[in-house]
Amino acid sequence: MVAQAASRSAPESSNASALILSVRGVSVRFGGIVALDGVSFTIENGQILGLIGPNGAGKTTVFNLLTGVYQTIGGRMSLDASNLVGLKPHEVAAAGIARTFQNLALFGPQSVLDNLRIGAHAHSSGDFVSDTLRLRWVRRQEAAVTQTAWSLIRMLELDEVALRPAAGLPLGTRKRVELARALAGNPKLLLLDEPAGGLNHEEVGELGALIRRIRDERQVTVLLVEHHMNLVMSVSDKVVALDFGRKIAEGTAAEVQQDEAVIRAYLGTGRK
Repeated sequence: MVAQAASRSAPESSNASALILSVRGVSVRFGGIVALDGVSFTIENGQILGLIGPNGAGKTTVFNLLTGVYQTIGGRMSLDASNLVGLKPHEVAAAGIARTFQNLALFGPQSVLDNLRIGAHAHSSGDFVSDTLRLRWVRRQEAAVTQTAWSLIRMLELDEVALRPAAGLPLGTRKRVELARALAGNPKLLLLDEPAGGLNHEEVGELGALIRRIRDERQVTVLLVEHHMNLVMSVSDKVVALDFGRKIAEGTAAEVQQDEAVIRAYLGTGRK
């Protein structure tokens, strides 16, 4: 069904086995439609987890649930043992979760640098009076935000376009800008929604290497939703497969791609 994947392990650390995300028995319904039905999975600190499934399987619903856009009607979710259920999107972001979007959500007229500064500012403190008076601590914070932005610009090789408006850049470059903006808030967990969409073969290969590099250098855990199976299977330490809102398989890339339920879901055997 998909290409064989090399076995990869999360970077070694004293917390390598500690759970960072726990999702237990979560369900989402829209009227009579069950979007998620008792889904459970966990991610360990430093892992890359690939979330796969046919269209309509519930992958984006999981992202919207984790980021506070949707709320579960049952079950539990926690990040570093802190409850996520009931949190609003800005509270989830403050807790340490950031995401990219399948349909890019950049500020087109703003420069790449400003897009990253906006991403970092979402996690900074401030108020109208302090910002207006440019107090010393505000200036220090601004300097730190700019330093973070330039660090990510260099890491993602965006130097040549740093001062250009995001709107006029090629798709692959804009995807790197969105990824950099998500990282600007220094998240614990990074959710990547279809990052390979629209990229050519060479760009997909570069993206896989970049995801692993971000995991290793930024020490961030990654939850990846992607239809490009070669990418998922080559970078993921663990894969979870969904179909019709239910988890049908979980394991290593090699285990999941050989699972009969996963093969049926993708090939359509027995589907109505």
